[in-house]
Amino acid sequence: MPVDTVNFSDAKKVCEVLHSGAKALHTNPSRVGCSHYLPSKGTVWVSGDLHDNPFHFLKIIKLAELVNPMNHVVLQELIHSTDESGKPDLSFRMLVRVASLVTKYPTQVHPILANHELSQATNRRITKGGSELVGKFVSGVEYMFGKHAAKVLDAINVFINAMPLAAQSDTGLMCIHSLPNETDMQEFDIQILHRELTKKDTSSMAGSACMLVWGRSHTDEQIKLLAKEWNTKLFCLGHAWVPNGVEVATDNVLLLNSDHSNGVVLPVNLDSIQSAHKTAQKAIALSSVSLDMCEV
Repeated sequence: MPVDTVNFSDAKKVCEVLHSGAKALHTNPSRVGCSHYLPSKGTVWVSGDLHDNPFHFLKIIKLAELVNPMNHVVLQELIHSTDESGKPDLSFRMLVRVASLVTKYPTQVHPILANHELSQATNRRITKGGSELVGKFVSGVEYMFGKHAAKVLDAINVFINAMPLAAQSDTGLMCIHSLPNETDMQEFDIQILHRELTKKDTSSMAGSACMLVWGRSHTDEQIKLLAKEWNTKLFCLGHAWVPNGVEVATDNVLLLNSDHSNGVVLPVNLDSIQSAHKTAQKAIALSSVSLDMCEV
């Protein structure tokens, strides 16, 4: 299924698509607080970090077959290309692609907030591979749109701020970028998924949204506490380097990558959430999925 074509050099059209996508995310009837609730039947295709890999994005959308209303897709960490060639970072295009897809399938497409998007929207520096990614992203937008760049950046922030923190199901699946560090749990608001985000949640690393999307150090006891509080049987997370694309961290935690050559996408049957080990066996290597020219 080809994704609708957008003229990425047309500032007005790009802004319209981003605002339309943001509106669709906010008005999704399954939205409760800052979470999207997935149905208890059907299939959800869960990505790991994408980091502006357009071919893997297209492969995921092809597999998800969104023309079937029983299918859903969860996408995360869309921006900040891993390309170190020195070319402008034009990963805003991935946000526009996803916003267009959300507009077309407003109840089936769920881009969840990740640390790179949140840092971009709050102008918080990220340095990786010797580059400062937030400034590089802004420079890419300025390179493409010149005097119209400020309006496009504003529209980008509107779309990012509309993203839910999680996509979850009553059957026990939780798709979320990461979990707070165990050492942050006393300050972390465990009720955050049940309400809309505030500036306090996102404006500093002491905010609960920042704690959640940036967390890397977790304990079994902490995960059991969160699983009980959030009625979760299986966590599907990104935010970690996973050489083989999928990794079982604990019996109920999976880590996913979709951006590199071993990247995967994970189909999950929503009416039967299984253990991390059993679910991991269903991961599909994106290198095994072909694209026709009409799909690119």
